[in-house]
Amino acid sequence: MKHTILVTGASSGIGLLVANKLHQEGYQVIGTSRNPEKHQAKLPFKLLALNLNDDHSIESFGKQLFNEIKTLDVLINNAGFLVNGLAEETPVDLGKQQFETNFWGTIKLTNELLPYFRRQKHGKIITLGSLLGLVGLPYVAYYAASKHALEGYFKSLRFELNQFNIKVVMVEPMSFKTSIGESGTVAEGNIADYDVFRKKITAYTQSTFDKAPESAPVVAALLKAVKEKDPTFGYPVGKGSSIILLLQHFAYKIFEKSILKSINASK
Repeated sequence: MKHTILVTGASSGIGLLVANKLHQEGYQVIGTSRNPEKHQAKLPFKLLALNLNDDHSIESFGKQLFNEIKTLDVLINNAGFLVNGLAEETPVDLGKQQFETNFWGTIKLTNELLPYFRRQKHGKIITLGSLLGLVGLPYVAYYAASKHALEGYFKSLRFELNQFNIKVVMVEPMSFKTSIGESGTVAEGNIADYDVFRKKITAYTQSTFDKAPESAPVVAALLKAVKEKDPTFGYPVGKGSSIILLLQHFAYKIFEKSILKSINASK
């Protein structure tokens, strides 16, 4: 019998792609959306309402979910959003919103579902992180920080859940074509000292999104993590990701010069 899988943020982007693919392969898929009524008619799988910024929504979600299903085999934490902007120019309140959704929302939902997983004595928690959870780049400081936080949290949690046969996985893609770039929030620049650099990094970021490959490899990595009996913790995804990680850890000056050279060449 195929597993039952919950995919958060399943009405658009990678969440929608992976939920559709899992459904096509015969899995029982439950998705979440802030406004499921807007999307349900177009989807072949069930959507439930969930707002990761609303504690009441999260706290009531477990009961709602298990009215629909008997067991949950896999949780795919996919929902999140992107804050762009230079670190000093990004209002702290906007940074807090980034963490409230990407980090705290993900953790609160995971904690809401952990009692069900523990009773089952099996399951997988797969979280869509980012290579920016392993590498820091300009113009995405709060996004990278939220993804770094997820990496640290789940690295620790995996040891605690091992005794319950619950596997913990992070999928860490580079830049791919998704709706997150289009729907993200951009902090308004207002510090004159950054004017030249802001213009270049904005052009560099837009060029990166424009040239990004389609997101099929990310979906494939998520499916691999679902299907593997004993998955590894981290799944970096994207051409050159291994080299980037190697440079960041063992040749940082080369990594830094390469990034700054690319940014300064942007127009």
